Amino acid sequence: MRRVVCAMSGGVDSAVAALLLKRRGYQVMGVFMKNWDSVDERGICTSDRDYDDAYEVCQKLDIPFHQVSYVKEYWHEVFSYLLNEYEKGWTPNPDIICNKHIKFNYFIRYALDKLGADAIATGHYARTSQEDKEVFQQQHVKRPEGLFRNRFEVRNAVKLLQGADHVKDQTFFLSQISQDALRKTIFPLGGLTKDFVKKMAAEADFQHVLTKKESMGICFIGERNFENFILDYLEPKPGKFISIEDGNVIGSHKGWFLYTLGQRARIGGQQSAWFVVDKDISSGTVFVAPSRDHPALYRELLRTDRVHWIAEEPPAQLVREKMMACSFRFQNQMPLVPCMLTLNQDGTVWVTLENPLRALTVGQYAVFYKGGECLGSGKIRRLGPSLYTLQQGQKREQPAGATTTSESTV
Repeated sequence: MRRVVCAMSGGVDSAVAALLLKRRGYQVMGVFMKNWDSVDERGICTSDRDYDDAYEVCQKLDIPFHQVSYVKEYWHEVFSYLLNEYEKGWTPNPDIICNKHIKFNYFIRYALDKLGADAIATGHYARTSQEDKEVFQQQHVKRPEGLFRNRFEVRNAVKLLQGADHVKDQTFFLSQISQDALRKTIFPLGGLTKDFVKKMAAEADFQHVLTKKESMGICFIGERNFENFILDYLEPKPGKFISIEDGNVIGSHKGWFLYTLGQRARIGGQQSAWFVVDKDISSGTVFVAPSRDHPALYRELLRTDRVHWIAEEPPAQLVREKMMACSFRFQNQMPLVPCMLTLNQDGTVWVTLENPLRALTVGQYAVFYKGGECLGSGKIRRLGPSLYTLQQGQKREQPAGATTTSESTV
């Protein structure tokens, strides 16, 4: 009997994933990953509560249950990275990094090497190009990563495909996982809608997870006051809010890392709404504009760092023609936007958007799609000029040596 280790989060999705695996006749084991020691506002340790919920699901399904701790690994490889990115003035995506380093690296190795699994499964809404039986035929081999994989090394590469429920599709968060991890992973919910999953949970009497509020916070950390949370780890670095239009100082803040492009800046004494359009970390200045759709927030060009391509590295058309049309998003639930990629020799790409987008942000991931396939992603490292800059016909004067986050080099 094939052994499948299912990552259990204490939520409804992983509960139904485990249920479906058992119905398929596999020997299922549930594993809860503890990655953060936290106490919520009511003094309750949230990971303990999630552990209890995951354990109860496994009891109902009569499957073995394990817990594994990656608190140290999460701190070094995800949370420290998060703080470092914020200090640079960038806005990171911890969920993508967590999947890459924790779930689809440490966890998958634990499942295969320590628990003797033939495959792992998660409750993500995503699909791959292979059937379960093909997953079990794959050999788990850790390949060294060069600049590019040998194009002939991986035969019949596994593709990452969008989930059937496009509203819940989570391929965005999986866009940095390795080909090796993908080849050994089953996504039982890939062909289902969220409503159907909830219906299955109700029929299986998983009421304790069905009624839980869905987590929308930082991966494994959950929802909390972001400013208070980050100021527990980063020293306040006061600076000024400056209007991008006339250069006037209109307020002060506790640190540029508390703000991301496009968000409303709550500025004391200001009656009208102001929105963050840029940051200068050398002076601590946060530039703001007086409207949500100010042209300073719109750009149509960006450059990534080296792109992680999931199946084909890089796609044959991009290698052959140095350019390729595809679709793009930098936030999970934003609509896909048509774009043109231009490949650079170092594996980075320029992304030219068909239409300007609001609040493109350095540090976020540019995730690429084509025909329902998630091709991979690269971190945004540089932005082209804003529409406001182009309209002005000149760049804003900056202090000598200043670097705004949008003009940071790759």
